[in-house]
Amino acid sequence: MASVFVTLCLAATIQVGPTRAITQLSAVNQASVNPGDVIEVDGDATYAAVNWTRSGTQAAPIRIVGLPVNGTRPRIMGGTNTLEVQGDDVIVDGFELTGGSFRCFFHHANRVTLRNSVVHDCPRHGVLGADQGSGSLLMEFVEVHHCGGGTQDHQIYMATDEVRHQGAVFRMQHCYVHDANGGNSVKTRAERNEVYFNWIEGGLYHELELIGPDPDGADDAWTEALQREDSDVVGNVLVKTNTFSVVRAGGDGTGQSQGRYRFVNNTIVVKPGASAVFRLFDGLESVEMHNNVFAVDGSGGVNMVREVEADWVGTRLVSGSNNWVTMGSTNVPPEWTGTIFGASPQVISLTTHPRPVAGSPLIDAAATVLMSPARAPFPSPLNAVGFEPPPRTSVSMAAVRTSVGAPDVGAFEFGVATGGGSETGGGSATGGSDGATGGGGEPAPAGCSCAAAPTFELFAFAVMLMRRRRGRERDS
Repeated sequence: MASVFVTLCLAATIQVGPTRAITQLSAVNQASVNPGDVIEVDGDATYAAVNWTRSGTQAAPIRIVGLPVNGTRPRIMGGTNTLEVQGDDVIVDGFELTGGSFRCFFHHANRVTLRNSVVHDCPRHGVLGADQGSGSLLMEFVEVHHCGGGTQDHQIYMATDEVRHQGAVFRMQHCYVHDANGGNSVKTRAERNEVYFNWIEGGLYHELELIGPDPDGADDAWTEALQREDSDVVGNVLVKTNTFSVVRAGGDGTGQSQGRYRFVNNTIVVKPGASAVFRLFDGLESVEMHNNVFAVDGSGGVNMVREVEADWVGTRLVSGSNNWVTMGSTNVPPEWTGTIFGASPQVISLTTHPRPVAGSPLIDAAATVLMSPARAPFPSPLNAVGFEPPPRTSVSMAAVRTSVGAPDVGAFEFGVATGGGSETGGGSATGGSDGATGGGGEPAPAGCSCAAAPTFELFAFAVMLMRRRRGRERDS
């Protein structure tokens, strides 16, 4: 125990701001920063672009924390990459990132967290993961808007390196992504995607594109047979503001996943006459959909699935249960059971607040036993739908989803969320040798760097414990 206190007290707090000795985050001497250290950056000020290369450890990450001043986060602005993280075990918390000519946040390391931040007005990519060198990324309570452009640049474009970081996980939770300038809202080539409790709308192309690694960008030692790319998509609102498809799964004509896909308790809203919700493309193994809402913002039905470009691994594997679907919808998978067809899901507002109202057919209608397709069980699924997505705004705290009786269909429960948790907890993938960045494994908050007690007092306490222990050893 004494060694724990001593270790805590060795952590340093480095202050950055216009009135501090260090006025720019880029001016921090990274060689002097050690695992467990906290860099505090004053808000209501603008800072130059930064390339962070120093690593923490899994037990003691380096924390780069923005401190609001006058209610305003610190702003990091400009550069080719506004903030690039090349050091492992780094937590970035509480920033505004904008104006990077190529990427506003460039993920280039392992076990990195981007939290409680806003990424906006990036003419190319808002958040991008490198094809090589990138491992697990946790992205939570982040707002991304007005990024991307054309057909090749996206609001969020993630990848992981399956040669150097096998088992890496991209977890995105409690985020608000909206108003893309182009591309997809979220495009990911990561080995495992965990997309939980987000509000995603306004992509030019897909809201989610879940595909395999790019052969042209991957390490020379990579092959398609090295790993399978799976995606668990739970508790999100996905809203289309045009008639393009909502989700593409499998591939994009370059890399294909050969993967398994799971969609649970999502609320998906499309425009009249829109393309298929699910665009199955290139190599994939299975798709399952349970307890989702598929509704039209207007008249007509939903075109559910397009699979003429799909290249199934073996035979076609699809399952689903207790989905609510607008009456008159087409291409509904025949494998689904318990499908609820109706004229209206009866929610407060389809596009702004899709919470069920009294009498809604969604109430208490969700399945509680979710079956994967035969021969393709989904690995380590998130079974507890314990939170709700942000209500079309950025949040810093997750709204707890509380069921009364049986759970409801869709992303929201009837009634009012109780609010409270900042992590999803819940048993998702452990992420292999790299470890998932999500779940219950987040390190303690920045206060563990001895901000809560003077260093000398904790050190003295540790010495006292050591002396007591030695005294007991002499007496025995």
